[in-house]
Amino acid sequence: MKKVRSLKYWINGYADVASATEEAALAYEFYKEEAATEQEVDAAYEKAIALIEELELRNMLRKEEDKMGAVIKIVAGAGGTEAQDWAEMLMRMYMRYCEKQGYKVEISNILDGDEAGIKSVTFQVQGDYAYGFLKSENGVHRLVRVSPYNAQGKRMTSFSSVFVTPLVDDTIEIEIVQANISWDTFRSSGAGGQNVNKVESGVRLHYTFRNPVTEQMDEIVIENTESRDQPKNKENALRLLRSRLYELELEKRNAETAKIEAGKKKIEWGSQIRSYVFDDRRVKDHRTDHQTSNVAAVMDGDIDGFIKAYLMEFGGEE
Repeated sequence: MKKVRSLKYWINGYADVASATEEAALAYEFYKEEAATEQEVDAAYEKAIALIEELELRNMLRKEEDKMGAVIKIVAGAGGTEAQDWAEMLMRMYMRYCEKQGYKVEISNILDGDEAGIKSVTFQVQGDYAYGFLKSENGVHRLVRVSPYNAQGKRMTSFSSVFVTPLVDDTIEIEIVQANISWDTFRSSGAGGQNVNKVESGVRLHYTFRNPVTEQMDEIVIENTESRDQPKNKENALRLLRSRLYELELEKRNAETAKIEAGKKKIEWGSQIRSYVFDDRRVKDHRTDHQTSNVAAVMDGDIDGFIKAYLMEFGGEE
């Protein structure tokens, strides 16, 4: 059924483009005969262009993993409360984007900041092509603003890193050696019902394995406190483990280790993929030079322009 839906998308998309281009040509012919206005010709042309660009954009998402959901991890860089607040702002931005796209979001693990914001968060995004669109966000994001946490009211720069990996579904076979798994349980912290701080519902998974990229023994540690049900948390932790292992297999298969690791630089000056300068009302992507002055809209999840610019420039290479 997934394959049928995919084929129908292209067939219907082609039919829509063919119809729109024919309408644009007819509108121009009518204009020459003074039977249509210039505005009608422009409207028909813009409709055709929009449909063509939509298909071109989807054509950049032709890799196997692009169709999957995504796992997003946000980690605050150095800078204390300001960086932790920035990490929480990024989490909100992506959640608003996912909401607009109709994606389902589930927080797997979150570590609150000392005074405000968050130190880190991991959440799953479920929906068609979620990874394909969100993979462009992999890297370091830089914030420049007059910090509300600075007593002198000085302009501050802070960084947070965003890591995006594909969310593996049940159709993909990943071999997990059960003997290499060990579990810890702990009490979940934070607000909640009577159960939360009394029952050891939180789980921590340790998995030792030979990393297919480095060929060295490695360990993956995953925490999950999503629900108050320990078996459900274990099940979800195993799913996240499969996603991490699948990502490593992709790196090896596609020989893209260097490209993926390039986005995982130190969370500091010179490594950012995008800058958000609040005072100057400017958000700029340093990979594509795409920028906007509508900072508020971006922070409300309007990042389609950045995603499109990235995919149209780099999607074909991948």
